[in-house]
Amino acid sequence: MRIKQGFVMREVAGQTVIVATGEAAQGFRGMIKVNEAGRVIWQGITDGLDETAIVERIVDAFDVTRDTAEHDVATFVAQMRDNGFLTV
Repeated sequence: MRIKQGFVMREVAGQTVIVATGEAAQGFRGMIKVNEAGRVIWQGITDGLDETAIVERIVDAFDVTRDTAEHDVATFVAQMRDNGFLTV
């Protein structure tokens, strides 16, 4: 999986957001605010990691169980895929 061209993560007024640029902005107008876990997941996707490796990053970065990390990563990835931010 990878992030579709035109979607980027940025810092805006102290908040981490995902925004569409260029042609991607034709179909998605707005921004999505993400928390620290969302930032780690997005960066993992950007780095080319699979979901298992991203789960490892979440477990290492936050005080959560593997089950919680797996659920959170799967939910985030599904939402990004459903909204057209990712390609398989």
